[in-house]
Amino acid sequence: MKPSSRSRSDLPLALTPGEPAGVGPDLLLALTQDGFTQPLIAIADPSMLTARAAQLGLPLTILPPDPLPSPPGALRVLPVALGAPAEAGRLDVRNAAYVLETLRIAVAGCMEGRFAGMVTGPVHKGIINDAGVPFSGHTEFLAEATGTPRVVMMLATPGLRVALATTHLPLSQVPAHITAESLEETLLILHRALVERFGIAAPRILVAGLNPHAGEGGHMGREEIEIISPCLERLRARGLQLEGPLPADTLFTPKHLEHADAVLAMYHDQGLPVLKYAGFGQAVNITLGLPIVRTSVDHGTALDLAGKGGAHAGSLRFAIETARGMHA
Repeated sequence: MKPSSRSRSDLPLALTPGEPAGVGPDLLLALTQDGFTQPLIAIADPSMLTARAAQLGLPLTILPPDPLPSPPGALRVLPVALGAPAEAGRLDVRNAAYVLETLRIAVAGCMEGRFAGMVTGPVHKGIINDAGVPFSGHTEFLAEATGTPRVVMMLATPGLRVALATTHLPLSQVPAHITAESLEETLLILHRALVERFGIAAPRILVAGLNPHAGEGGHMGREEIEIISPCLERLRARGLQLEGPLPADTLFTPKHLEHADAVLAMYHDQGLPVLKYAGFGQAVNITLGLPIVRTSVDHGTALDLAGKGGAHAGSLRFAIETARGMHA
């Protein structure tokens, strides 16, 4: 596939199905049965997709990776060879390099202007680490691959967006990572993405406190007083619309969310359980701050469902729709 001079709206999305033993290929093949009216190119091993389609009893025609729509039952594939035959539900360290290579190709294509963005299926962090490659997740991998010093992880479902001040950290390490500098950078990235990627002219962001009851005046922690509130005051002076720090146990209520464009939670399990309860299966993971558009499903590899035909493709569909609707 050669670089294109067409507008981003005409460019294909790149899709990486993720861990080949997991449910990612199943979900892609399920969506393929409806066809893609907008161009989409899967970066994967064609033989793996063909074998999984046969296992699921789904028709599949592999097409060249041209930037064109695909009819029902057909998929445009940019081939990458597996390290070993993939068996649904059974991890194999020999395929860790394959998973990472699909991501590298997608990133390069986005950076070179050949893809409008990338949509990622679920990967298995453990098996990649078992293969001897330090890997903490898509978010950190993509930041390094694009040379981006700081990115922000945000999950979204219709009616709710939740970004994170910290991501995959043990809870004991979270307070040390809530610094004035990191919090300011995170809020600026979130604000800029809401304006530039989502077209919200003056976004309103709710900011959670770190401690129960947002510290309760310092009786349950002083991070709100010493770090979070001063940061919000500085950014309000620069024109950002920020409300907080708010107690997380009451922040996620209609009274607060009604006019909010996004929430910033201080740590992973402060914000994401609420979002996933509200929209699991219809939620998307978005990496903010990258020079490219990247979305992902909101779930894991579901090895127990792979190859059995019972997986629900709603999150992958929403991830594709979200990536297509985001501004470059």
